[in-house]
Amino acid sequence: MNVQLNSISDTRKSLVATLDKSEVDTEHQAVLKEFTKQARIPGFRPGKAPAAMIAKRFAKDIAEEFKQKVTSKAYREALEEHKLDVLNIVNVEPGTIEAGLSAAITITVDVRPEFELPEYKGLKTEITSTDATEDEVEKAIDQLRGERSEFNVAEREGQKSDYVKLSYEGAIDGKAIAELVPDKQIYGKVPQTWEEVEGEHEGVIPGLGKHLAGLKAGDKKDVEIEFPAEFGAAPDLAGKKATYAVEVQEIRERVMPTLDEAFFKANQADDLEGLKTNVRNNIKMQKEQRNISEQRRQVNEAMLAELKFDAPESLVETETQNVLRQFIEENMRRGMPQDQFEKDKNELTENAKKAAVGRVKMQLALAKIAEAEKLQVDENDINGFIQREAMRTQQKPDQLVKELSKNRDALQSVQQSIIFDKAVDFLVSKATVTIVEPKA
Repeated sequence: MNVQLNSISDTRKSLVATLDKSEVDTEHQAVLKEFTKQARIPGFRPGKAPAAMIAKRFAKDIAEEFKQKVTSKAYREALEEHKLDVLNIVNVEPGTIEAGLSAAITITVDVRPEFELPEYKGLKTEITSTDATEDEVEKAIDQLRGERSEFNVAEREGQKSDYVKLSYEGAIDGKAIAELVPDKQIYGKVPQTWEEVEGEHEGVIPGLGKHLAGLKAGDKKDVEIEFPAEFGAAPDLAGKKATYAVEVQEIRERVMPTLDEAFFKANQADDLEGLKTNVRNNIKMQKEQRNISEQRRQVNEAMLAELKFDAPESLVETETQNVLRQFIEENMRRGMPQDQFEKDKNELTENAKKAAVGRVKMQLALAKIAEAEKLQVDENDINGFIQREAMRTQQKPDQLVKELSKNRDALQSVQQSIIFDKAVDFLVSKATVTIVEPKA
C-alpha cells in the first residue's frame, strides 16, 4: 500500500491510500470466505455452499462489507505509517472499490495540533478578602428577617418596601401594548399583580416600583416607563417609552420579625452573637466560592492569551453548536421568543464560534497539562459527578449509572469533563494570589 500525506492546514490532513489489485483481491476473498463460512443455504451444510452461489445471493452485503474492510485497512495502515494523532475523521472518499481493480481511498482528518505549553504554574490571580464586614452581616440578617416578614394591610400611602396590589394597562404612542405584543400580555394589561415600592429587585415592568410611593388604595396614576435597550424578555419593547395607567387596589406593610429567641432558634443560633457568627461564616464561604470561580476565570484567560495554535475545525464546529444550544436554552427559560433567535442567527453563530475557538484551544491545553501532571479520573470523581448531576436533573443516581454504563461515548465525555476541571483546579492551586479591594 502506498500512502500520500497532504497537509491542508496545521490541523487538517488528507491521506490518500492506494491499494494495488492484489491487496484489494485479498480483502475481497477474505470477506467472501467469511460469508461462505457463516451463510445458511438450504440443501448445504454450513460452510459447504459454492462460493459463486454465496457471492450471488449475498452480493449487496458482501459489497458493503468488502468496501468497509478495504477502507478500514487503508485508514489503519495510513495512520500507522504517518503516526497521526487523529481527533476526528472529517471525510472519507472511497472512490471505486471492486475486485480485480486497484483502489485509492482519500481520508480527511483533523489532528491534534503540535504546540508547546506556556508556563502554566504561577499564573497571576486576584481575589478579594473573605472577611465579612459589619455592614454585610447586618444586611444579611435583615434579609433573613425579610424572608420571614408578614405583610399587613395598611390604610395609608405606600412607602418604601411596602407591597402594592395594583392593575395596569400600557400603551406606546397611543397604541395598546397588548396589541403590540399579543403573546406577552403580562407587559400589556394585567388586572391584578403585586409590586414592591422602590424595591431592590424590579418586577415585570422595569422601574414601575419607583413610581408607587405616595399612592394609596383607590389612587390612579399614569406612569412613564422606558424599557432597556437590551430587553430580551420582550425584544419588541426594547428601547421604547411607554405609558402605564396604574390603579392601586391595596397597600400592605412589611412587618419584620423581632430578633428574639424564636428567631434565633429558627436560624440555628442561641443568641444575636451566635446568629452573627453563623452569618459571618456563610458570607465567608460565599466569598471563597466567588474567589475560586474568579480565579478559574482568570487562569483560563491567562492561558488562552498565550496559546498560539489553530483550533481544529471539526472540534470548533461541534463546540459552536454546543455554545449555541446552551445560549438558546438559557434564554428560552428567560422568555426570549424563538423568532428572535432566527432574527439574530448570524450574529449569534459568529459569537458562538469565537467562544468555541477559545474553548477548544483551552481544552487541548488542559488535556496536555493533565497528561504532564499525571492527573487522572478516579472512582470518587465519577461518584461526585453522578451525585451532582442527579441533584441537577432530579434523577436517581442508580439511573444515571445505568445510562452511563450503556453509553460509552457519554462516559468518555464525563471523564474528559472531569479531567478538564481537575486541570483548571491544578492551575488555580499553583497560581500566585494577590488580595485586592472589591470593585464598587
